[in-house]
Amino acid sequence: MAHPRTVRLDPVDNVAVAIDVLQPGDKAQGVAVREKVLKGHKVAVQPIAAGEPIRKFGQIIGAAKTDIAPGGWVHEHNVVLHGLAGDYVFGSDASPDNVLAPELQATFEGYRRPNGRTGTRNYIGILTSVNCSASVARFAAEAIERSDILAAYPGIDGVVPIVHGTGCGHAAYGEGFDVLRRTQWGYASHPNFVGVVMVGLGCEVFQIGRLKEDYGLEESDSFRTLTIQETGGTRRTVEAIVGAIGEMLPKAGGAKRETRPASELIVGLQCGGSDGYSGLTANPALGVASDILVRNGGTSILSETPEVYGAEHLLTRRAASREVGEKLIERIRWWEDYTSKNGGEMNNNPSPGNKAGGLTTILEKSLGAVAKGGRSTLRAVYEYAEPVREHGFVFMDTPGYDPVSATGQVAGGANLICFTTGRGSAFGCKPTPSLKLATNSDIYRRMIDDMDVNCGDVLDGVSPADKGREIFDTMLRVASGERTKSEELGYGDAEFVPWQIGAVM
Repeated sequence: MAHPRTVRLDPVDNVAVAIDVLQPGDKAQGVAVREKVLKGHKVAVQPIAAGEPIRKFGQIIGAAKTDIAPGGWVHEHNVVLHGLAGDYVFGSDASPDNVLAPELQATFEGYRRPNGRTGTRNYIGILTSVNCSASVARFAAEAIERSDILAAYPGIDGVVPIVHGTGCGHAAYGEGFDVLRRTQWGYASHPNFVGVVMVGLGCEVFQIGRLKEDYGLEESDSFRTLTIQETGGTRRTVEAIVGAIGEMLPKAGGAKRETRPASELIVGLQCGGSDGYSGLTANPALGVASDILVRNGGTSILSETPEVYGAEHLLTRRAASREVGEKLIERIRWWEDYTSKNGGEMNNNPSPGNKAGGLTTILEKSLGAVAKGGRSTLRAVYEYAEPVREHGFVFMDTPGYDPVSATGQVAGGANLICFTTGRGSAFGCKPTPSLKLATNSDIYRRMIDDMDVNCGDVLDGVSPADKGREIFDTMLRVASGERTKSEELGYGDAEFVPWQIGAVM
């Protein structure tokens, strides 16, 4: 009879991770198990005295709250958060990315836009400046769907209403307004949109005219704007939006895919519903795929700042310059202040589902999360929704909440999202396809209609290198038009969630 499996990730670790459920009396790394330990959870493989560090990934993830005997279950009941490293080194692990020559780079079939950017999808978007115009945008999209006008244009992936809950009741200046402005501009100019109609109410704080002026946006055959008040109410505005899109369709429908280098891919790296396997399977495999993308001249974006908290010292060591590393630390300090002002703490981040899956502290979660970024040099650090212009591995400051984080990445230019999940996140983010990577075979089988790639077979002997190559090859196919599971299910219309910072008045 096969023994239950465990894995000790580093020789200095004093805990092992249960791959299978452990029962009392089972052996874990040669140690007798004292109590039941669920899949993905940790078991002590040596005595750990109260106050001593607990090590996983070769890194400190916390400290023992009480004495922990060998074979004991290690989790919230006997672990406290250990202090952060705080002693940052900049650039010590940075190295050349060894980008392949253009003729050797992988390719995909994408939409080359007039501004030189490349799309992986061919949507028309109805953007809203304020929540007050959200229903009108949806009404217009529904009217187009009912009319069946798109049937004559199979090259168009659909009409997407991009609606949200803000745009008014906040200051017309400052950090919160700037974040919303960057986000709106990022979507209005996104290469996965072949055409955009932007609709407002007319009297909101977030004025469309101001956005156009700030970013030099002009009305054209692919960009139109209007407001409900000026157009004459709901019905006339719906008719005007439908009419504007009808005028866009002939040109938009004529867009054709062409062979483009992988250097034109910008991939947002996401993880949600993490579990104890995330840092063992899907995240390291995605890190391999990220490194392959970087070697092919492309760009990968690591984000979710609260979910690298405690592991940021690993990123500063890979920073291309001290300036890049210090910008990341500045964002970490901003988050410490931000959470403190709002009565929170950074270790609040592991959710109940994360903890049920075996993650105990934010340090443990973060060490697994940064694995998505592979080993490439950190080339730049961006604020939320800033346009990503640097090629290679970069970081964008976002919340850990997936819809908000992915919205920022897409606004920054991500034309593909890779999303790892262990508990089973259901997510999509039009206009950008979201590729779902399961960290374990159980969730892959249970949610087969939602999961695109099973990374659970890494636990069965598939190497992270081989799985990373599989992920990269899948990325190229999806970028070329292959639909993801979330696209087939219709996800993405409701997941536009800009980060709302500041007072709602």
